[in-house]
Amino acid sequence: MRQQSSQRLESIHSLDRFGRNKEEILQEWNDITKNIEADIVILDMPLLDTTQFKDGFGTFIADLVLQILSWMEQEKRDRIRKRQREGIDAAIKNGVTFGRPKSTITEVFKQVYTRWKSGEITAVKAMEEAGVKKTTFYKLVKEYETR
Repeated sequence: MRQQSSQRLESIHSLDRFGRNKEEILQEWNDITKNIEADIVILDMPLLDTTQFKDGFGTFIADLVLQILSWMEQEKRDRIRKRQREGIDAAIKNGVTFGRPKSTITEVFKQVYTRWKSGEITAVKAMEEAGVKKTTFYKLVKEYETR
């Protein structure tokens, strides 16, 4: 959340708001501090406050802390991704299916298809009667015709 003011200050709650990995965090930090020349205050990490440490040593400490914390954020995200993958793999192994249910050719669709194909009803009416959307209807038509 960038704030435009005469002081050019960026206040952010947590370092992970800058990016999803170490490189993104460092790139965003450098873009704000070097290109925009704004100060950054990380609210949950007082050592990362560029308004306080303007001397060379302070900047060095802030950069060092930034490097360490951005690495830790990436490690945390990698652990989350690994656990998520393990959970998905376990669910798949136990027969859980993900995503939208597959549309199938039903008896109702076959009847509607026949009436539509003979010109008895319009495609819009056929979709309505079959209870499917346009893309699903034409996908089922293609599937039914290639049987």
